[in-house]
Amino acid sequence: MRAVLRRAGLSLLTMLLLSMVVFAAGQILPGDVARSILGPLADARAVAALNHQLGTDQPALPMYGHWIWGLLHGDLGQSYAYRSPVAPFIGRALAKSLALAAITSAFVIPLSIGAGILAALCRGRWQDRAITLGGLSLTVVPEFVSGILLILVFGVWLRVLPISANTRPGTSVAEQMRHLILPALPLVLILFGYISRIARAGMIEALDADYTRTARLKGLRPRDVILRHVLRNALLPTITVIATQTSYLLGGLVVVETLFRYQGVGSLILTAARGKDYPMLEAGILTVGAAYILAAILADMLIAVLDPRAQPASR
Repeated sequence: MRAVLRRAGLSLLTMLLLSMVVFAAGQILPGDVARSILGPLADARAVAALNHQLGTDQPALPMYGHWIWGLLHGDLGQSYAYRSPVAPFIGRALAKSLALAAITSAFVIPLSIGAGILAALCRGRWQDRAITLGGLSLTVVPEFVSGILLILVFGVWLRVLPISANTRPGTSVAEQMRHLILPALPLVLILFGYISRIARAGMIEALDADYTRTARLKGLRPRDVILRHVLRNALLPTITVIATQTSYLLGGLVVVETLFRYQGVGSLILTAARGKDYPMLEAGILTVGAAYILAAILADMLIAVLDPRAQPASR
């Protein structure tokens, strides 16, 4: 209970600091909000009137106080561009990003962990070298490069996958998932090498541990040793790494969502930054931060279940 309260307090402090950073960054971005909305040819008086109406001509501290007060009461603010509450836009974008993140996780987690386990069991052999070098090579390829290549191969030449991530209303769930496979592949490629290397390192450390040697000396079959003793401890660091990638899957999708014209959180943040829509920008970034913190808490809870020795250390 004490550890949970401590984690909750640290999470609230982190969100407060993040809100300050996000608000300050929004204030120092170049450009005028009203000018961005009305256009470069708008009359100066109209620009000044709109700035006054939106409240962007106020000092920074009162603006932050008003914004944070509304945030504490569940009000994410009004979008400058759409003149409507931000929350529905964030909700729809978050649902789409979660769908893409789920498809990506369904591919990358079992594939990366399986490859890492295989590389560790075949340490020093060609399988290990192929997985390690292949993963490192895929990690350094930017998403827009791999995304364009995947579009050309699977969408244009082979025509086996749709190149657009968007579907029409009423489309079946299976068809929606099919449209998300191609956008998920660049994320799978860039995360595969990182997660598989962590899984390999954890597996090798567990294989060389004393409890593994003791289990072997007791006469247990190699399969039982791996399933009962090795995997449970080997996957603990991998769980933490997967949790830290949640923020990337939700907020680092700007390139992929832009490339495939997918209206998720990443695309929404980019559009808000370009249009000087600060309430939308701030709400989007805070949503990503909250998702990151929630994923870290869930990872700590899962590690505590798998390894009870980690519980006292967290207090």
